[in-house]
Amino acid sequence: MANYLTGFKCLGCGKEYGREYDGYVCGSCLDNLDALYDYGGIGRSFAVKKLKNNKTNSVWRYKALFPFDSLDSVPGLDLSLTPLYKSAFLEETCGIEVYLKDDTRLPSASFKDRASAVVMAVAKEKNIDVVACASTGNAGCSWACMGAACGIKVIIYVPETAPRAKIAQLKVYGADIRIVKGTYDDAYDLCVNDSRENNYFNRCTGYNPYTREGKKSVSYEIWEQLGFRAPGTVLVPVGDGNIISGVWKGFRDLKQLGLIEKLPMLIAVQSDKSDAVIRTFEKIRNRENTWQEISVEQVRATTRADSISVDRPRDGTAAVRALLDTRGCGVRVSDDRIIAVISYLAARSGIFVEPAGATSVAGLIKLAEEKSVKIPEPAVCLLTGNGLKDVDAVLGGK
Repeated sequence: MANYLTGFKCLGCGKEYGREYDGYVCGSCLDNLDALYDYGGIGRSFAVKKLKNNKTNSVWRYKALFPFDSLDSVPGLDLSLTPLYKSAFLEETCGIEVYLKDDTRLPSASFKDRASAVVMAVAKEKNIDVVACASTGNAGCSWACMGAACGIKVIIYVPETAPRAKIAQLKVYGADIRIVKGTYDDAYDLCVNDSRENNYFNRCTGYNPYTREGKKSVSYEIWEQLGFRAPGTVLVPVGDGNIISGVWKGFRDLKQLGLIEKLPMLIAVQSDKSDAVIRTFEKIRNRENTWQEISVEQVRATTRADSISVDRPRDGTAAVRALLDTRGCGVRVSDDRIIAVISYLAARSGIFVEPAGATSVAGLIKLAEEKSVKIPEPAVCLLTGNGLKDVDAVLGGK
């Protein structure tokens, strides 16, 4: 076996499928699928000693935990491990040990490259000619970037409200850009329908199960950069739920391999103008057998943080299960606070993030002020996108 993928399991009803299953979602309940692995096989090649001796400074050092066969399939771009900075100013503000995980350094300047690189490798091994994605900007830019590197045609569906800088990025990568009059959710639905009709390979977040398998790599990096130990808490900007479900999957992998004893607490940080995951979690968190009762809420999202502006989270079931499984919680922050944190963070750390990228730090500061939640240390804030993707946010534009 060239990789250790054994199949898929539905996160909704629990139905299992073999590794050759070519559907995107569960054939029974249409919920999201979770990739399953042979951890015994992985454990024979994935160990701390081997990682210490591995000179590869890229995400591909974790190849054993990815669902494709050969590194010959990965995009030819530099996916080096991103920095994990200890934050003295946040430690002083919040009174706990804090780190910043800076994913603004990835090729298209966002966290989404983790997913796109892995999904593109899968697409290449399936001999795909045309790929598609719906996005508010970052996932699409990332997908177009990886498609350009691999010579694969990319079609991107974006809502008309997407920031101009992200549209420009899509254009220079050579993507076929399809502007949708409506919301991200409208673009998403159109992309899924068109992909079915035209047999496009669909990367849509929370639809293609391989996206989570790329995003989980951030957890391996954090674990390794902290001296092969899990953090106490990870604060994650949440929109459709796929990043937090990826973080959860990565730490679950490490626990299955016996490399950590317990999962870190995960905190979903959302704009109070796009809080469907938190609403769903709060509704069921005190019930028994709660994961079997998840019915994801729908809102009318209007947040300025476009990357996490979602009416109906497409990976919402997994996101809520991540909070339940890690004894986590959610915190809502205002758009005003998010925008203020962009400048606050840049002036004290030298890291310029877009609104969604500032959301995790805004959530940490709010929790520290309220003292309503005990935050296990160290805490890691994910910084998910570069500020140049949406300069209007700090210049007072739309």
